[in-house]
Amino acid sequence: MTIRSSMWATVAVLLVVALVPMLAMAADEDPLQDVCVRDTAAALTINGFACKPFAKVSVDDFKFVGLKNPGDTNNANKANVTAASVIQFPGLNTLGISAVRIDFAKGGINPPHTHPRATELLILLKGELYVGFVSSNGAVNTLFATTIYPGEAFVFPRGLVHFQLNVGKAPALAFAGLSSQNPGVQQVAPALFMPDIKDEVLEKGFRIDTKTVDMIQKQFRM
Repeated sequence: MTIRSSMWATVAVLLVVALVPMLAMAADEDPLQDVCVRDTAAALTINGFACKPFAKVSVDDFKFVGLKNPGDTNNANKANVTAASVIQFPGLNTLGISAVRIDFAKGGINPPHTHPRATELLILLKGELYVGFVSSNGAVNTLFATTIYPGEAFVFPRGLVHFQLNVGKAPALAFAGLSSQNPGVQQVAPALFMPDIKDEVLEKGFRIDTKTVDMIQKQFRM
């Protein structure tokens, strides 16, 4: 190997070493200005949202009142998630953070779901929750689950399937912060049984028969 080739090989190795931590920490882009309030009137479509002209920005853009009121838990899950992402709260644009309020009636559940773009840190204010996530390390799925109580916190790593179940004798209330302005949410069961996925895929994937597939699909399409 020539000296020149050896030099470029060394540069390539150093670049890979430098880029690995950057890839591992990839998340929302860092802001390039103090504020970039989402311009709800903009027609431009980008990876994120356009900024409102600074002259039109006001203090109200940085205040959100939607988390102070209880959510309606009169539904099949007996729970309600109130989101404060950039969709509802324009002042979060480019800041890489959002929040949710989760209200649980007795026996309520926030079913297994994922946030493809965010890690979630949940803090319980009232009640008892059985919480957990499933790790995808290696070939064996590992469950990390426990019961938390008021004042305790639990973290759900980015992209992993996780859940919360009210196991107490009364309603529960939790708040959570997420490491993305628009974390996204995909509930596992509806994502698979509500679209028109070929029955054979679900039968073989879940080791169930056609009758069971039809029964589950009917529950989610009611």
